[in-house]
Amino acid sequence: MTEFLKYVTLTVIIGYVVLLIVFTSGSTKPFQEIEQGVENSIDTEKLEKSDMQALKRYYGLNAADYAGVMLYTSESSMSTEEVLLIKVKDDGQMQQVMGTVERRIESRKNDFEGYSPKQMQLLEEAQVSVRGKYLFMAISPRAEEYKAAYMKSL
Repeated sequence: MTEFLKYVTLTVIIGYVVLLIVFTSGSTKPFQEIEQGVENSIDTEKLEKSDMQALKRYYGLNAADYAGVMLYTSESSMSTEEVLLIKVKDDGQMQQVMGTVERRIESRKNDFEGYSPKQMQLLEEAQVSVRGKYLFMAISPRAEEYKAAYMKSL
């Protein structure tokens, strides 16, 4: 029995290490290549590319502080749809960016709570992914599709 537990423990440890490597590894591709992969999947009839002042206005982040930034937002103020891709310059920035994204989602939930169940559902199902120095966030009916494009482009 103890021999069996050793193998189970070893298998769990190896599985954990593999998952850790997969989810913390980033990409060696340039930001523009990953950005292009995501942009090709975006529904530009509903989302428009935002300038970096929008990043400052919505997230309180300065685009010049990062290795790359892409932000798409809805043309309508009645929609929560957004797609954000950020490549941090160093790992220390990731915690700040992740916190900012989480606060943005919570803030939008407060804005739409009790007002628009459809928009609340989009916020509840927001796709957020961190891989290496990249953070991806999508709030959209097509959020899973956008995340898949992001993952494929890595």
